[in-house]
Amino acid sequence: MGVTGLGPQSGDGMESYGADDEESAAVLRTVGRIVKTCRERQGLTQAELGTAIGYSEEQVSSVERGRRAASPTFLEAADRELDAGGLLVGLKTDVEQARYPKKVRDLAKLEAEAAELCAYANSVIHGLLQTPEYARALYEMRRPPFAEEEVERLVAARLARQEVFDRLPHPVFSFVQEEVTLRRPVGGRMVMRKQLEHLLEVGRRRNVEIQVMPTDREDHAGLSGSLQLLRLNEGDTVGHNEVQLTSRLISHPKEVQIHEIRYGIIRAQALAPRESLAFIEKLLGET
Repeated sequence: MGVTGLGPQSGDGMESYGADDEESAAVLRTVGRIVKTCRERQGLTQAELGTAIGYSEEQVSSVERGRRAASPTFLEAADRELDAGGLLVGLKTDVEQARYPKKVRDLAKLEAEAAELCAYANSVIHGLLQTPEYARALYEMRRPPFAEEEVERLVAARLARQEVFDRLPHPVFSFVQEEVTLRRPVGGRMVMRKQLEHLLEVGRRRNVEIQVMPTDREDHAGLSGSLQLLRLNEGDTVGHNEVQLTSRLISHPKEVQIHEIRYGIIRAQALAPRESLAFIEKLLGET
């Protein structure tokens, strides 16, 4: 049975849609109560705290009521002014994660539990391989358009997921990128140059293999769309599919098996990793 909730294009595309996120809201409410407790312990009003740390009374009120996420600067300044002894500074990671969309947090949790991650991307560069500039260009071309603040939030969330590359023990990564994803000038020529350079850098890691699926392949097992497989540390494997406004986590063994079969054939049909890096270097020289 498929499990929904990761959200559209959380793996490699552009869409994101807001929904009730009680987990995130609970974090912000808890942080707000802690800020309020520290403020009242020092005998300050919201206006006085705001003046002392460079924020308006309304901003302090919004943080305390859990209506907005406190920035790292806010928490650092409030910690000093309220003599909180690092209590508020220690909340920065929790608040930052709460700012990310729930679908991104859910996918990041799965990636953090994966011993191996395999992904075939046929429309854009996979999210774990994107540069900040490339990711921002994708979000900026979304229709209907995102507000600038939302673009920045989504870019930050996507980049945070890439920390999985440095996790110990290192997971094993396998990516197959459709040739068109390397040629489509998302963000313009310089953005694509940096993106191709980044692919070469990541692809030289010992735990990462990047392969290119050439457009001229007559036989292609991936024409049904992009797919992702996560082999978790405890031995289970789950699949992940995305298309337009739909994102689906797949856990049914028979459906997972189909994805595994397809991905194995896709890898066999694509260029070998060394040939693929040479292909990317050639494209970089042409870009």
